[in-house]
Amino acid sequence: MTKRHVSLPPEADEGVTAFIDQVDERLSGEEDTCEVVRDTLVDLFGDRDAYERWQRGGDVTPAERVRLQGYDPCNATLESEYYAEKDEERFTRSKHLQWLWRQFDATPMADNIAFALRFRQMLANHLFADAGDGLRLFKGITFTYGHNIELGDNVVVHDNVHLDDRGKLTVGDRVSISDDAHVFSHDHDVVDQTEIENFHTIIEDDARVTYDTMVRAGTKIGENSVVGAKSVVQGDVPAHHIVVGSPARSVKVKPGWESVADPIEDRLTNRADERRIDYDLPDDLVAFDEFERDLTPPDADVDAPNPEE
Repeated sequence: MTKRHVSLPPEADEGVTAFIDQVDERLSGEEDTCEVVRDTLVDLFGDRDAYERWQRGGDVTPAERVRLQGYDPCNATLESEYYAEKDEERFTRSKHLQWLWRQFDATPMADNIAFALRFRQMLANHLFADAGDGLRLFKGITFTYGHNIELGDNVVVHDNVHLDDRGKLTVGDRVSISDDAHVFSHDHDVVDQTEIENFHTIIEDDARVTYDTMVRAGTKIGENSVVGAKSVVQGDVPAHHIVVGSPARSVKVKPGWESVADPIEDRLTNRADERRIDYDLPDDLVAFDEFERDLTPPDADVDAPNPEE
């Protein structure tokens, strides 16, 4: 065992518990989520006096007004808000909670680990599709929506990890994801990057995804396996294997697990197609192409017959 238990002084712990319980209770009730997030951020940033002065019609500078308005997630936009295939009903609430998650990380209290881990566990219970017990979610974790993420018990996600849930992401029990890792569940067409495919990405129980790795969409990281630092995984990692490199390949089986592990192959098998998630776009969608490029390749046969005609 390499860690020890750490706790806050009793008076500090009492204050932390009271605050987290209050936010949890409000998010569990019938209140408008924007109002709960706004009030929480106003107080965390110590801006209550300025906010109430503004609400009473007092003078504020344009910069102050932008800051005070910005505590309310209904006055904010996120990148994922532009994704045409998202579940609009689920996104409405997850956007507000994601705003609280991101802005909390900008407060000094986000570095108080004994407080911040408990606060993020509470938020995860409201935001994610499933959030197990004993989560250790550190600073700078980002995600697309949040509501397509399932985390098992005792999962550890370290600093500056991106969990892409544009498709779906399932993480088993006791998984460790190290700093700066990127786990994807969507991919872009190589010709038209505005064409998106979503997938179900899976990390099974007891797996370790180590520093600065990239897990491609639709991948399955097998039980009790290890992905070495800076690897790029674009195929399924067999249970109990250690994979490294770009693209990652298996270099050995974890010592003591040889009898239950599959043999080492030259390359990982890509089964992403089996985990593709189809989606429908609204009939009334007004789409736009931010690149506005002509994607007709120079070698295309423009006179070729259309098989659909």
